[in-house]
Amino acid sequence: MTVYKVPQKEFAFILDEIVGYEEHCKMPGFEDASRDVIDAILPEAAKFFEDVVAPTNYLADSQGTQLIDGVVQTAAAFEGVYQQMIDGGWCCLNGSTEYGGAGLPGVIDVASQEMLQSSNSALSLLPMLSRGVIHALNLYGSDEQKNTYLENIITGVWSGTMNLTEPQAGTDLSAVQTKATPDGDHFLISGQKIYITWGDHELAENVIHLVLARIPGAPEGNNGISLFLVPKYLPNADGTIGRANDVRAVGIEHKLGIHASPTCTMAFGDNGGAIGYLVGPENRGLMCMFSMMNNARLAVGHQGIGLGERAYQQAAAFAADRVQGRVAGMPEGAPIIHHPDVKRMLMQMRALTEGGRALSFYAVAAEDRSHHHSDAQQRERGALWVEMLTPLVKGWCSEVSMEVASLGVQVHGGMGFVEETGAAQHMRDARIFPIYEGTNGIQSLDFIGRKCLRDGGEGLSLLLLEIDSTIATLTSKSPAIIRLRTALEGSVTDCRAAMAQVLANPDDAPAVAYSYLMLFGNALCFWLLVVLAAAAQRRIDEGATDRFYSQKIATASFFGSQVLSRNQGLLQAVYDGSASLDLIDAGDLVSA
Repeated sequence: MTVYKVPQKEFAFILDEIVGYEEHCKMPGFEDASRDVIDAILPEAAKFFEDVVAPTNYLADSQGTQLIDGVVQTAAAFEGVYQQMIDGGWCCLNGSTEYGGAGLPGVIDVASQEMLQSSNSALSLLPMLSRGVIHALNLYGSDEQKNTYLENIITGVWSGTMNLTEPQAGTDLSAVQTKATPDGDHFLISGQKIYITWGDHELAENVIHLVLARIPGAPEGNNGISLFLVPKYLPNADGTIGRANDVRAVGIEHKLGIHASPTCTMAFGDNGGAIGYLVGPENRGLMCMFSMMNNARLAVGHQGIGLGERAYQQAAAFAADRVQGRVAGMPEGAPIIHHPDVKRMLMQMRALTEGGRALSFYAVAAEDRSHHHSDAQQRERGALWVEMLTPLVKGWCSEVSMEVASLGVQVHGGMGFVEETGAAQHMRDARIFPIYEGTNGIQSLDFIGRKCLRDGGEGLSLLLLEIDSTIATLTSKSPAIIRLRTALEGSVTDCRAAMAQVLANPDDAPAVAYSYLMLFGNALCFWLLVVLAAAAQRRIDEGATDRFYSQKIATASFFGSQVLSRNQGLLQAVYDGSASLDLIDAGDLVSA
């Protein structure tokens, strides 16, 4: 298992060329987040995550979690580590200064998140779910709720969860049956929730649950669900921890991966009712919860990038040391990294990871602008970009993280198939990313339905105009940039053709949604890689000799050749619509 190193130069380059950080940090609210400040903060974060958190990954996975006498026991490898995250202020860098946070831009927080996600995916879920609670309370919490809970959650002293799923209510939340009975100034919550990530543990002083439940007499279906805040321990008037609430973990899932993250079955109200407080308007719980879920979806997409980076680093280090076979033109005993097929796999891992990272940073930068830009039109445009890009970041990035992790196992050969090397853990952990926070089938339907059919493709057309603008700037005489420009022009043509086909045949949308999402994901990631390649070429033209810049051009070129070329097949699938699916009845899929 290789040592993890934070790609600090990559972060800096994206902040310069994708985010435009010198202007980004001038937005209202970011006055204390200048580039000099960030250049001091990120190396300190890198040192912490490399030296303290990353070594826990393999050990914590092997130790797992246990439920003993009603108490969730987390991996011993985490002892003291989470407290160091709290002490260092690394749990939530973009938390509001009004409630004890650092108030840094989201693009800086996402860099810190990636460091944690690469270091330990299972542990990264703990502050990730807390961020969602912070987001929901900022939007819909009462002043009293904000004053009572936000500071402790932002600092990480308390953690947060979201409780949606029940045995009969997974994707279809209209089937939620958990009850919320009015009782004075609060409600008594009763019911059971499953698959609750970090639902209970002892690393934080308190666990704050956001729970979907029904008030008696509420309408059936989605319109009768409300959102409630249910603390594990009820805070005293002075903010200290009070008595235990009527909520407990009654089981822990035995999962394929992320073994060090306790995924709990939570029981509310076994002894009369768990005290809960309404968050947001009555019967508008799904609206409130989806603000939290959309935040989590962006985080899950970047979680795939963080894991992909760790898997890539490990595979590259292994291939640089492993000697096997002969390579034409190389002396005997050359490492396998010189084999063309191994180079192909490593370049594929690298290109997919770097493309996804660029897309994620671009989306989070737009989210920053949607809240902080001084110009109303820019705020509106930023909000539109976030809406368009969220299913792509979650869906595309989580899909390719599985591909990257699988390739990492393949680079290791047989040694990747045994647990001791750690390559298999990355593949196991990656498998959940396309499932939780809304399966990628849901992301695809959202992207093709709400982001295309609902507005007649207007939002996506505006996004494609951004790529047209980039193409117009690609005036370099470099042969590599000329080829990239030609490929980028073709990718925009394919996107417009796919969108025209979908708009003309909306009934086929469910059948082609996945292909449509992946086609746009490939195109947008390639676009941003071309932006980075063009910036690298400019620096080379100005005399820069750092190999980092030539590598950026090589990565974009590989993506254009080996990944973007998939879009021709995806476009054909969009053209074919539901024809191939209609050839067989659903019942025939389970018959011999």
